[in-house]
Amino acid sequence: MPDLSRYWQAVCERDASYDGQFVFAVSSTGVYCRPSCPARRPKASNVSFHGSCEAAERAGFRPCKRCSPHGQSPAQQMDQLVTAACRLLLESSPAPTLAQLSERIGVSASHLVRAFKLRTGLTPKAWLAAQRKARFETLIPAADSVLDAALSAGYSGTRAIYQQPQALSPSQRRQQGRGETLRYTFGQSPLGQVLLVASDKGVCALWLGDSTEALETELHARFAQASLQPDSAGLGSWLQAVLKQIVEPQRAVQLPLDIRGTAFQQQVWRALQSIPCGQTRNYQQLAQKLDSHPRAIARACASNSLALLIPCHRVINAAGGLSGYRWGIERKQALLDREQASKAD
Repeated sequence: MPDLSRYWQAVCERDASYDGQFVFAVSSTGVYCRPSCPARRPKASNVSFHGSCEAAERAGFRPCKRCSPHGQSPAQQMDQLVTAACRLLLESSPAPTLAQLSERIGVSASHLVRAFKLRTGLTPKAWLAAQRKARFETLIPAADSVLDAALSAGYSGTRAIYQQPQALSPSQRRQQGRGETLRYTFGQSPLGQVLLVASDKGVCALWLGDSTEALETELHARFAQASLQPDSAGLGSWLQAVLKQIVEPQRAVQLPLDIRGTAFQQQVWRALQSIPCGQTRNYQQLAQKLDSHPRAIARACASNSLALLIPCHRVINAAGGLSGYRWGIERKQALLDREQASKAD
């Protein structure tokens, strides 16, 4: 039996993953739409759900001209456009300019950039740079030199690589992170175990978990080639500041951070840091602020390695409910409850 409450939530969130599973009809307009339709949301009392377009039409409704529930959705059309552009960027040498790319795809440059940002969070140029960087990261451990890896990844030399902001130098990454020393310590909090990891630049990881064993296993897997050194004494004051923030959320800790992520991820994480304690934002609001797509925002939140310090727990879904959280929904709810209580005080 269909879960009508979930269907309605999908409509409110314009969740494209439900396209093809059902359509919704609006009695006040006589129109039926796919769940991801960009039109203004109707009143719930005017909405009915149907398993197919044919069922909606038998009930007397006509298809929406904006979301075209019979054919490809705007989202599917955009996916095809971006996929074709990505293929051209990767297969052409030299890579086409934005003007050349948009002409070959058959859309305006502004429309292409907007589609890329919605689907990837990046412009075509930035997306290609990210692909080259990812390929470079894959090649460099086995490469004879940094230059060899750079040329194989599509760079014209090594200058662009060394100009990129990064935690490790290219030569360090060629050695799979050997030479980097990370200190770590554990602490017990009301949310379970806390693991704090620091480089010589600042905190690079702050994780929550059920046991020190599980967190330590993840630590060694994540930083397999780094030199890992327990340092409860040296990191004690930082850890205590974090534990105090959990108990008293209004006292936000200010620690030096070694933030490791792509340019887009760091852009999202800066936006998260601007959300005041006791408040929340949804993925759609952040996407509009950053001219991106809610899914790209969600992926960046899921990649955050600095719990509390980059407060991804303050991001909720459009319906006001909790969505995924890397360290568990229960911890997310507990953090938000504590912040609300602290705000009330």
